[in-house]
Amino acid sequence: MKTWTSKELTEVAAVDELDLATAKRDGSLRRPVTIWVVRYGGDLYVRSWRGRTSRWFRGSQDCHEGHIRAGGVDRDVGFVDVGDSVRHPIDAAYRTKYRRYGSRYVDPMVSPKARAATIKLLPR
Repeated sequence: MKTWTSKELTEVAAVDELDLATAKRDGSLRRPVTIWVVRYGGDLYVRSWRGRTSRWFRGSQDCHEGHIRAGGVDRDVGFVDVGDSVRHPIDAAYRTKYRRYGSRYVDPMVSPKARAATIKLLPR
């Protein structure tokens, strides 16, 4: 399995937003969405503040593959739903990284609805 390089992790973690395109069943990519991204340990995570019903999240479940661009990183990725054990540290990562935006924006990202739509990004 491929892993993120230290440089990729640092570059992506340093930016506020990431462009993410999910793959369709035919392998083509949907139009990218711009979302927040956090790093926890040696992994990168994204969430849908709208939960599992958001369009991009549903698209991520079709093939569990896509593409990201952020901080100079341009990479094909896989999507893995995460379990409850890592959701609380991801909440903390969102609160820490995005606190300057205030609770109006951060609280929806750490809500139960958003937690249920947490995805780990795996480099391909």
